Amino acid sequence: MCSATSRVILPEPPQELKSLSEELTDLIRKKIHQCGPISFSDYMEMALYEPGMGYYSAGLQKFGEGGDFVTAPQLGDVFARCLAKQIEQIGDELDHYEIIEAGAGSGVLAADLLKALQDSHAPTHYRILERSAHLRQVQRETLARNVPQWMDRISWLEQPPEAGWQGVLVANEVLDALAVERFHCAGKDIKQLRVANGRDGFAWQQADCPEAMRDRVEIVLAGLQDPPADGYQSEINTLLPAWLQTVTASLEKGTALFLDYGYPRHEYYLPQRFNGTLICHYRHRAHDDPFVWPGLTDISASVDFTALAEAAHGCGLEVSGYTSQMMFLLGCGLEGVISSFQSLPERDRVVKNIEVRKLTLPGEMGERFQVMALSRGLSENLGENLCGFAPSDLRHRL
Repeated sequence: MCSATSRVILPEPPQELKSLSEELTDLIRKKIHQCGPISFSDYMEMALYEPGMGYYSAGLQKFGEGGDFVTAPQLGDVFARCLAKQIEQIGDELDHYEIIEAGAGSGVLAADLLKALQDSHAPTHYRILERSAHLRQVQRETLARNVPQWMDRISWLEQPPEAGWQGVLVANEVLDALAVERFHCAGKDIKQLRVANGRDGFAWQQADCPEAMRDRVEIVLAGLQDPPADGYQSEINTLLPAWLQTVTASLEKGTALFLDYGYPRHEYYLPQRFNGTLICHYRHRAHDDPFVWPGLTDISASVDFTALAEAAHGCGLEVSGYTSQMMFLLGCGLEGVISSFQSLPERDRVVKNIEVRKLTLPGEMGERFQVMALSRGLSENLGENLCGFAPSDLRHRL
């Protein structure tokens, strides 16, 4: 039995939420009691998505100042106004197009995109792929309040569409929430880190690695310049290829845009990331213990963008661009958006400039967040010249 992650000190949740977490904890403990230690991906899936109890399923406020973390769209509309420029460029090549947003959060990005697109280059439909019934309701309220004129073109999907479509798939901070596996390097042996019942909660336990997972990990580690040291731990997303195939199979012509925090593989598995990239958020406090308040705590892992590119090729998609969020926003007209601030009152200009800094500075979101475009059926001219990647295309780093 491995020792559990050292416990962190976090604010005590109110009794109602504490009871909800305890109910989910009991359910997970019961599963472990019946089946033995479970994979971390099973634990993460239950902690985030268990119906009525998981983090994204229980009706908790997750986004913004009153939630657990802030995403780029929550900062203001600058992110959406820039992203709209990239969508317009792709839409211009199509005689008609629609947008499908995967995991739309509070719905604020959808609202701001539609505001930015409504005067020209408007999509025929805006569909939201959302598995959480609670978030679907939050999104409906956000959109009805902000873009009521668009409601007849907005719809929700529980599963990716089966019928062919063309346009743009937008996935902002979606991949980081896919359940991952955890592994431990014991000399040359690869162990799977599983979740067991401990005396004071859940605990890590090393186990023989399933063959398919072992093969994936060995391939990844074999390609690194520096082999991992004994005791090195990290994550691997074994679900990514199948997930990407599912959400893009019906895209006949267009581009899938993935915006998330992560690294190319040689940076993801650096020796100094000795314990991986797993991160948890609770009331704007970041920590590394996924066993604290299950169902009340967000759990995520950075994205291996090399793995995303590999999965794309397996799905028949072309990697049309890869860059940092800062460079992507510059390529999508950020300077013009900043110029528009001049007409605002001074106080509003200050707020907008703070927003831009948070989106672009290396110490904020500018370098930590990356953008990748995966395309199918676009002309070669457009596929190689998407505006968001013109300032700096980093595909060679993958």
